[in-house]
Amino acid sequence: MPSWFRRYLLPGLVFQSIIIAGGYGTGRELVEFFLEYGPLGGLLGMIPSTILVSVTCMVGFEFARAHASYDYRSYFQHLLGRGWVLYEVGYLTAVLLIVAVIGSAGGTFLSETFGLPGWVGAVGLLLAIAVLVFRGTATIERFFAGWSFLLYGAYLVLFAWSIARFGDQIGAALGTGEVRPGWFSSGARYGALQISLVPAMLFATRHIRRRGEAMWAGALAGPLAIIPGLLFYFALAGQYPGVLERPVPANHLLEVLGSRTFQITFQVILFGTLIETGAGLIHAFNERVNSVYRARGREMPRRLRPLTGAGLLLAGYLLSRVGLVELIGKGYNAMSIVFMAIVVVPLLTVGVYKLRRPPGGDAGARQ
Repeated sequence: MPSWFRRYLLPGLVFQSIIIAGGYGTGRELVEFFLEYGPLGGLLGMIPSTILVSVTCMVGFEFARAHASYDYRSYFQHLLGRGWVLYEVGYLTAVLLIVAVIGSAGGTFLSETFGLPGWVGAVGLLLAIAVLVFRGTATIERFFAGWSFLLYGAYLVLFAWSIARFGDQIGAALGTGEVRPGWFSSGARYGALQISLVPAMLFATRHIRRRGEAMWAGALAGPLAIIPGLLFYFALAGQYPGVLERPVPANHLLEVLGSRTFQITFQVILFGTLIETGAGLIHAFNERVNSVYRARGREMPRRLRPLTGAGLLLAGYLLSRVGLVELIGKGYNAMSIVFMAIVVVPLLTVGVYKLRRPPGGDAGARQ
């Protein structure tokens, strides 16, 4: 990959890859945080969400560069001192929740598309994640960057096809001007939930060398992350309000379009995004474990990476039995509030303050 791509675009694309499955891959998340507030209200809600992501990523990427902190353990030791363990607890909870969501979604995708038992999709997904985690950082970066372009292409086709098939319905839904109270706070909560995963993609910021590069990469991260979701949202708006009750709105939309070939193609690409998210989250945890080994002058044994991942995947799979709608509706809303308090607020206050001082003056980082 070209150097400029690694510095300016790769962080945003890796961030988008990590949040996609838990952010809008199934469409249920877009319904829960945006479309529930009316077609126009949801569209407005994406504005504070995108701004919050971009601003926080600008600070977050520069904080990682300034302190050479590319795993979340050392990152939050610099940011929160001894309070870094709060993020550890929150992150592991989020990993289990998101792995449960993607496990449930993977099972639902294959069940509704091919009629296979739900456990086949869930188990296949988790095995694919384990293989990618075993391959390490370089493979993950290449996979994420390449798959992101496939994803953008799929969403562009979905958007264009939806406009062609039921553009009048989309226009009519947005034309009602329906804006329900709570759209701003819901958009902010959604943004906070996505920001919670910035520390999971810090390995992709190690190519950034200057403050200006961190600022540009962070500013681009918000739009890069939300554009596929925005295209998806317009398509979903044409199915409002019936789509609100669908557990996996993406499947409903594909059925309405009526092309079996595109349905399978899109589902394969979405399945890949589920793998991306799961691999990114578990890889970040492995990097956190590796930071402990490095502090002792050693490297994390390669065989340990899939073992730690297997434990998290198994726990997430068991949690996935709760059901997709319940996990997103209740779990995501609760986690968004937690991460607003332990990630967004500290970065935009303590983080900004510490960036104004030389990194060597920060005594908060301890092994």
